[in-house]
Amino acid sequence: MENIHPDDIPFFLNIENTAMKFFSQFSPEKLMKYKIRYDYRIKHTNGKYVRILQQIYTIQTSPEGGALRVLDIHTDITHLKPTGRPVLSFIGLDGEPSYIDVEIQTAFKPSKEILTKREKEILRNLIDGHNSKSLSDKLFLSVETINTHRRNILRKTKTKNTTEVITKAIKEGWF
Repeated sequence: MENIHPDDIPFFLNIENTAMKFFSQFSPEKLMKYKIRYDYRIKHTNGKYVRILQQIYTIQTSPEGGALRVLDIHTDITHLKPTGRPVLSFIGLDGEPSYIDVEIQTAFKPSKEILTKREKEILRNLIDGHNSKSLSDKLFLSVETINTHRRNILRKTKTKNTTEVITKAIKEGWF
């Protein structure tokens, strides 16, 4: 996720959410009769962003109907589509209908940068399960400094506790 272009993270999360809702209406057998395709920007090893086309095809499902294994292909399409918004399509196979340029349901909203680099680092570590003491040891800061950052994070995000700020960070696509 950290390599996805920051402006495309909400699209990526919303596309994944839309795809889950789309497939929830099908039986397990029908799940393997669709290929998902969408595009977004991702950081190349050279540090520049490229647009990739991601195509996903389910190759094995569980008895409950969930995807167990998928074939996931990434293709650099920067030369074909250097700009523009991400597009989601469900390509029908074996006679199933295709759905091109599907409306992406908004569950995750883009947000303005409200946290400092250090506050984001602390929030990422909180998401990973660290507490103030372990963060203090890891970042070579005092527990008081960590707690000050945590209070500032709660104040800036208008949340009441760590659980609420973590939920908000994930839902709004801050990472």
